[in-house]
Formats: sequence, C-alpha cells, structure tokens
Amino acid sequence: MGLRGDTRWVEWDKEVVARLTTHGERFEILVYPELAQDYRAGKDIDIREILAGDIIFEDVHKGLKASEEKLQEIFETINPFEVAKVILNDGEIHLTAEQRKQRLEEKKKQIIDYIVRNSISPQTKLPHPPARIERAMDETKVSIDPFQEVEEQAKRIVKEIASQIPIRMEKFQIAVKIPAEFTGKGYGIVSRFGTIKKDEWQSDGSWVVIIDIPAGLQSALKDEINHLTKGRAQIKILEDTK
Repeated sequence: MGLRGDTRWVEWDKEVVARLTTHGERFEILVYPELAQDYRAGKDIDIREILAGDIIFEDVHKGLKASEEKLQEIFETINPFEVAKVILNDGEIHLTAEQRKQRLEEKKKQIIDYIVRNSISPQTKLPHPPARIERAMDETKVSIDPFQEVEEQAKRIVKEIASQIPIRMEKFQIAVKIPAEFTGKGYGIVSRFGTIKKDEWQSDGSWVVIIDIPAGLQSALKDEINHLTKGRAQIKILEDTK
C-alpha cells in the first residue's frame, strides 16, 4: 500500500484512478477498485478505506494537486473525503490495460467457480467441470465486467452458455441424518455447504437436518458426509428449490 499523500510509493498494480470531469475541470483520486465499486453499489464502506491517499489531484500521474480554490468553487468544500465521495458517485474508475486484463481474469475465475457451485446439467443432475464451463463461455464470447457482482453476471452467463451446454442454476433441499458419534464434525460440514432450514435431535443421539444447498455442491457434500460417517449417514434430496 502506498503512503498517504506521497505518490512516489503508490503500487500502481493495486490502486487505480477515479476521475470526474465537471465545470471544465478534471479531478482525480487513487482508490482500491473493488472497494470503490462496492461503495458505488451502495455498500456501507468508510470512504477512508477506499482511498489510497487523501489528496485530490488534477492529474495523478503528473502529481498535480487540484487547487483548494477550485475545490471550494465546484464542490463547496476542501475536505478531500467529501470531494472523494462526489468523484466516486459521479465519476469513472479507470484501469490500465494490464490492470483490466488481470481483473478480468480474476473475475472470470470467480464466475466459473460460482457457476460450478450453483448449477447442474439437467440431464445428469451433476455439475459441469470448470473447464467445460470456461470453454462454453469462450465459445459464446460472453462479456465480463471486472467490477460487476459475480452472482449477477453468473446468472446472465448461464443463460448465454445454455446454447452450448445443457445447464441450469438451482438449489436442492436435502435431508441428512448423521449418527450420534459423528454429529460434532457433521454439523460443521453441513453448515459449510448449505443453509440449515430445520433440524432436530433423535432419541438415539443422531442429528437430522434439512438444508438448502446449491445444486453443484450436492456431490461434494455427500462425499464428505459419507467419508466422515463411513457410509452410515442417510442423505436424501427432497426437492428442487429453483
């Protein structure tokens, strides 16, 4: 991380420029892009966490600071954090070509992982391998936004790649019964894979739980539970919860 107020120490591969052009003037700040995008999406984030420094620039790369006179005239304040809020809300976030390429690659991996976890082939009821998802995305030439939420993009992309592979996103409601001696570790596994909807303890000490689970995780859940209980657990799909 760069030192606040000293652009000589900025790590340009991590921090990017947010820019607002208004009243014939340009104003720039250095921000952490993911936090900046979350802020623009309405998340409650302290502006100080988003900024890589507390200086409002006229030109970041030249190290030219905006004059206090211009800040007061246009923003009616010289408080850098108040000005930064306006720049973030009304301006644009700029990435270098290398930064954009890196973030697109990271976002693509996140989207593929989300799709694998949350979708299945309607024919086999099993998730597609990541390589097959990626190949379908490449063949369909889907667009990826380096800042947009993964879930929102994944839902759109699944519809687009359905022309290449049979796929749909859904959740399963699964009932699991774990023998008494395995309930401690079993609880941890179940809660990690899905959302517990209902559970109860049986008279023999076993634990019965109903969870909502992303379709693509059903096999992994079964494998871990069966490995833990040496095949003594009972697992049953109750319904699809699309």
